[in-house]
Amino acid sequence: MQTIFNHRSIRKYQDKAIPADVLRRIIEAANRASNTGNMQLVSIVATTNSDIKQALAPAHFNQKMITEAPVVLTICADVNRMNRWCDLRNAKHGFMNMQTLYTATLDATIAAQNAALEAEHLGLGICYLGTTTYNARQIVEVLNLPKGVIPVTTITIGYPADMPSLTERLPIEAILHMERYEDYTDEKIDALYAERESLESNINFCKENNKENLAQVFAEVRYTKEGNEHFSDELMDVLKLQGFLK
Repeated sequence: MQTIFNHRSIRKYQDKAIPADVLRRIIEAANRASNTGNMQLVSIVATTNSDIKQALAPAHFNQKMITEAPVVLTICADVNRMNRWCDLRNAKHGFMNMQTLYTATLDATIAAQNAALEAEHLGLGICYLGTTTYNARQIVEVLNLPKGVIPVTTITIGYPADMPSLTERLPIEAILHMERYEDYTDEKIDALYAERESLESNINFCKENNKENLAQVFAEVRYTKEGNEHFSDELMDVLKLQGFLK
Protein backbone atom coordinates (compact mmCIF):
# COMPACT_ATOMS: atom_id res chain seq x y z
CA MET A 1 0.00 0.00 0.00
CA GLN A 2 2.89 2.36 0.73
CA THR A 3 4.16 1.77 -2.81
CA ILE A 4 0.76 2.70 -4.26
CA PHE A 5 0.34 5.88 -2.24
CA ASN A 6 3.91 7.07 -2.82
CA HIS A 7 3.79 6.67 -6.61
CA ARG A 8 5.55 9.33 -8.65
CA SER A 9 6.31 9.48 -12.36
CA ILE A 10 10.10 9.33 -12.68
CA ARG A 11 11.46 10.97 -15.82
CA LYS A 12 15.16 11.20 -14.89
CA TYR A 13 17.23 8.09 -14.22
CA GLN A 14 20.66 7.21 -12.92
CA ASP A 15 23.14 5.74 -15.38
CA LYS A 16 22.81 2.36 -13.70
CA ALA A 17 21.77 -0.94 -15.25
CA ILE A 18 18.94 -2.98 -13.82
CA PRO A 19 20.18 -6.46 -12.81
CA ALA A 20 18.73 -9.33 -14.82
CA ASP A 21 17.17 -10.96 -11.76
CA VAL A 22 15.43 -7.72 -10.81
CA LEU A 23 14.02 -7.30 -14.31
CA ARG A 24 12.85 -10.90 -14.29
CA ARG A 25 11.09 -10.35 -10.96
CA ILE A 26 9.23 -7.38 -12.49
CA ILE A 27 8.11 -9.49 -15.45
CA GLU A 28 7.08 -12.30 -13.09
CA ALA A 29 4.81 -9.81 -11.31
CA ALA A 30 3.24 -8.91 -14.66
CA ASN A 31 2.83 -12.59 -15.45
CA ARG A 32 0.84 -13.12 -12.23
CA ALA A 33 -1.70 -10.41 -13.14
CA SER A 34 -5.42 -11.07 -13.30
CA ASN A 35 -6.59 -11.71 -16.84
CA THR A 36 -9.63 -12.91 -18.78
CA GLY A 37 -10.13 -16.67 -18.86
CA ASN A 38 -6.45 -17.28 -18.04
CA MET A 39 -5.67 -16.76 -21.73
CA GLN A 40 -2.97 -14.20 -20.84
CA LEU A 41 -3.28 -12.28 -24.09
CA VAL A 42 -0.19 -10.22 -23.27
CA SER A 43 3.40 -9.89 -24.42
CA ILE A 44 6.05 -7.56 -23.03
CA VAL A 45 9.03 -6.38 -25.07
CA ALA A 46 11.88 -5.35 -22.77
CA THR A 47 14.26 -3.04 -24.61
CA THR A 48 17.74 -2.35 -23.23
CA ASN A 49 19.67 -1.96 -26.49
CA SER A 50 20.53 1.70 -27.05
CA ASP A 51 20.07 1.50 -30.83
CA ILE A 52 16.56 0.08 -30.50
CA LYS A 53 15.68 2.68 -27.88
CA GLN A 54 16.88 5.37 -30.29
CA ALA A 55 14.65 3.87 -32.97
CA LEU A 56 11.69 3.89 -30.58
CA ALA A 57 12.23 7.48 -29.48
CA PRO A 58 10.49 9.24 -32.42
CA ALA A 59 7.31 7.24 -31.76
CA HIS A 60 7.31 8.78 -28.27
CA PHE A 61 7.99 12.32 -29.52
CA ASN A 62 11.67 11.93 -28.57
CA GLN A 63 11.02 12.12 -24.84
CA LYS A 64 14.37 11.66 -23.11
CA MET A 65 13.10 8.90 -20.84
CA ILE A 66 13.09 6.46 -23.75
CA THR A 67 16.81 6.73 -24.42
CA GLU A 68 17.96 7.48 -20.87
CA ALA A 69 16.06 4.80 -18.97
CA PRO A 70 17.99 1.50 -18.73
CA VAL A 71 14.86 -0.51 -19.60
CA VAL A 72 11.84 0.30 -21.74
CA LEU A 73 8.89 -2.06 -21.46
CA THR A 74 6.37 -2.08 -24.31
CA ILE A 75 3.31 -3.94 -23.08
CA CYS A 76 1.26 -5.43 -25.90
CA ALA A 77 -2.13 -7.00 -26.39
CA ASP A 78 -1.15 -10.31 -27.98
CA VAL A 79 -3.63 -12.59 -29.74
CA ASN A 80 -0.92 -14.01 -32.02
CA ARG A 81 0.36 -16.52 -29.47
CA MET A 82 -3.14 -17.83 -28.77
CA ASN A 83 -3.82 -18.16 -32.49
CA ARG A 84 -0.58 -20.08 -33.04
CA TRP A 85 -1.34 -22.47 -30.16
CA CYS A 86 -4.85 -23.15 -31.46
CA ASP A 87 -3.52 -23.75 -34.99
CA LEU A 88 -1.01 -26.28 -33.69
CA ARG A 89 -3.72 -28.08 -31.71
CA ASN A 90 -6.28 -28.09 -34.56
CA ALA A 91 -8.58 -25.83 -32.54
CA LYS A 92 -10.91 -23.61 -34.56
CA HIS A 93 -10.48 -20.07 -33.23
CA GLY A 94 -12.06 -16.68 -33.75
CA PHE A 95 -9.97 -14.17 -31.84
CA MET A 96 -9.21 -11.55 -34.49
CA ASN A 97 -12.01 -9.20 -33.53
CA MET A 98 -12.78 -6.17 -31.38
CA GLN A 99 -14.09 -8.21 -28.46
CA THR A 100 -10.84 -10.14 -28.05
CA LEU A 101 -8.75 -7.03 -28.69
CA TYR A 102 -10.61 -5.25 -25.90
CA THR A 103 -10.03 -8.21 -23.59
CA ALA A 104 -6.34 -8.35 -24.49
CA THR A 105 -5.99 -4.61 -23.93
CA LEU A 106 -7.44 -4.97 -20.44
CA ASP A 107 -5.08 -7.88 -19.74
CA ALA A 108 -2.10 -5.85 -20.94
CA THR A 109 -3.07 -2.86 -18.80
CA ILE A 110 -3.42 -4.94 -15.64
CA ALA A 111 -0.10 -6.68 -16.33
CA ALA A 112 1.56 -3.32 -16.87
CA GLN A 113 0.39 -2.03 -13.50
CA ASN A 114 1.63 -5.19 -11.77
CA ALA A 115 5.04 -4.62 -13.35
CA ALA A 116 5.03 -0.96 -12.32
CA LEU A 117 4.15 -1.75 -8.71
CA GLU A 118 6.82 -4.43 -8.40
CA ALA A 119 9.43 -2.13 -9.94
CA GLU A 120 8.62 0.61 -7.44
CA HIS A 121 8.56 -1.92 -4.59
CA LEU A 122 12.12 -2.91 -5.59
CA GLY A 123 13.31 0.71 -5.38
CA LEU A 124 13.06 1.61 -9.05
CA GLY A 125 11.18 4.49 -10.64
CA ILE A 126 8.72 4.20 -13.50
CA CYS A 127 6.91 6.41 -15.96
CA TYR A 128 3.98 5.49 -18.17
CA LEU A 129 4.08 6.90 -21.70
CA GLY A 130 0.68 7.64 -23.17
CA THR A 131 2.26 8.14 -26.58
CA THR A 132 2.26 4.40 -27.32
CA THR A 133 -1.05 4.38 -29.16
CA TYR A 134 -0.38 7.72 -30.87
CA ASN A 135 2.33 6.29 -33.07
CA ALA A 136 1.64 2.58 -32.77
CA ARG A 137 2.60 1.90 -36.38
CA GLN A 138 6.19 3.02 -35.75
CA ILE A 139 6.40 0.82 -32.66
CA VAL A 140 5.01 -2.15 -34.59
CA GLU A 141 7.76 -1.68 -37.18
CA VAL A 142 10.65 -1.15 -34.74
CA LEU A 143 9.71 -4.11 -32.51
CA ASN A 144 8.69 -6.44 -35.36
CA LEU A 145 5.23 -7.01 -33.93
CA PRO A 146 3.31 -9.57 -36.04
CA LYS A 147 -0.39 -9.53 -36.88
CA GLY A 148 -2.47 -10.00 -33.78
CA VAL A 149 -0.16 -7.87 -31.61
CA ILE A 150 -0.86 -4.23 -30.70
CA PRO A 151 1.25 -2.03 -28.39
CA VAL A 152 -0.93 -0.80 -25.52
CA THR A 153 1.36 1.15 -23.23
CA THR A 154 5.03 1.77 -22.50
CA ILE A 155 6.80 1.99 -19.16
CA THR A 156 10.30 3.34 -18.65
CA ILE A 157 12.12 1.85 -15.66
CA GLY A 158 15.30 2.82 -13.85
CA TYR A 159 16.84 3.99 -10.62
CA PRO A 160 15.54 7.52 -9.93
CA ALA A 161 17.92 10.45 -10.40
CA ASP A 162 15.49 12.70 -8.53
CA MET A 163 12.29 12.35 -6.54
CA PRO A 164 9.58 14.80 -7.63
CA SER A 165 6.68 15.72 -5.39
CA LEU A 166 3.42 13.81 -5.56
CA THR A 167 1.14 14.84 -8.41
CA GLU A 168 -2.25 16.15 -7.32
CA ARG A 169 -5.31 13.97 -7.74
CA LEU A 170 -9.02 14.75 -7.77
CA PRO A 171 -10.84 13.89 -4.53
CA ILE A 172 -12.33 10.43 -4.13
CA GLU A 173 -15.81 11.90 -4.65
CA ALA A 174 -14.85 12.61 -8.26
CA ILE A 175 -14.54 8.95 -9.17
CA LEU A 176 -16.79 7.10 -6.69
CA HIS A 177 -20.44 6.46 -7.54
CA MET A 178 -22.36 4.45 -4.94
CA GLU A 179 -24.79 1.87 -6.30
CA ARG A 180 -25.49 3.73 -9.58
CA TYR A 181 -23.76 6.37 -11.66
CA GLU A 182 -24.80 9.84 -10.50
CA ASP A 183 -24.20 12.46 -13.14
CA TYR A 184 -22.36 15.63 -12.20
CA THR A 185 -24.07 18.93 -11.56
CA ASP A 186 -22.30 22.17 -12.43
CA GLU A 187 -21.88 22.84 -8.73
CA LYS A 188 -20.27 19.46 -8.12
CA ILE A 189 -17.84 19.96 -11.04
CA ASP A 190 -16.82 23.30 -9.55
CA ALA A 191 -16.26 21.68 -6.16
CA LEU A 192 -14.34 18.70 -7.48
CA TYR A 193 -11.90 20.77 -9.52
CA ALA A 194 -11.56 23.71 -7.12
CA GLU A 195 -8.42 22.52 -5.35
CA ARG A 196 -6.65 21.54 -8.57
CA GLU A 197 -7.49 24.86 -10.22
CA SER A 198 -6.26 26.82 -7.20
CA LEU A 199 -2.76 25.32 -7.19
CA GLU A 200 -0.14 27.93 -7.99
CA SER A 201 1.59 25.55 -10.40
CA ASN A 202 -1.61 25.16 -12.41
CA ILE A 203 -2.37 28.88 -12.32
CA ASN A 204 1.10 29.46 -13.79
CA PHE A 205 0.43 26.68 -16.30
CA CYS A 206 -2.56 28.63 -17.58
CA LYS A 207 -0.56 31.85 -17.83
CA GLU A 208 2.26 30.12 -19.71
CA ASN A 209 -0.22 28.80 -22.25
CA ASN A 210 -2.17 32.06 -22.45
CA LYS A 211 -5.41 30.37 -21.40
CA GLU A 212 -8.16 31.46 -19.04
CA ASN A 213 -8.35 28.20 -17.11
CA LEU A 214 -6.94 24.72 -16.73
CA ALA A 215 -9.70 23.03 -18.72
CA GLN A 216 -8.74 25.13 -21.74
CA VAL A 217 -5.11 24.02 -21.36
CA PHE A 218 -6.14 20.36 -21.39
CA ALA A 219 -8.67 20.64 -24.23
CA GLU A 220 -7.13 23.31 -26.45
CA VAL A 221 -3.36 22.90 -25.93
CA ARG A 222 -2.43 19.46 -24.62
CA TYR A 223 -5.12 17.20 -26.09
CA THR A 224 -6.74 19.04 -28.96
CA LYS A 225 -9.69 17.83 -31.00
CA GLU A 226 -7.54 17.86 -34.14
CA GLY A 227 -4.79 15.86 -32.48
CA ASN A 228 -7.17 13.35 -30.97
CA GLU A 229 -8.88 12.76 -34.30
CA HIS A 230 -5.57 12.44 -36.15
CA PHE A 231 -4.15 9.87 -33.76
CA SER A 232 -7.48 8.06 -33.63
CA ASP A 233 -7.31 7.63 -37.41
CA GLU A 234 -3.70 6.44 -37.09
CA LEU A 235 -4.68 3.86 -34.48
CA MET A 236 -7.56 2.59 -36.59
CA ASP A 237 -5.13 2.07 -39.46
CA VAL A 238 -2.82 0.04 -37.20
CA LEU A 239 -5.72 -2.10 -36.01
CA LYS A 240 -6.43 -2.90 -39.67
CA LEU A 241 -2.74 -3.54 -40.35
CA GLN A 242 -2.53 -5.96 -37.41
CA GLY A 243 -5.65 -7.82 -38.50
CA PHE A 244 -8.29 -6.71 -35.99
CA LEU A 245 -10.38 -4.58 -38.34
CA LYS A 246 -11.38 -5.19 -41.95
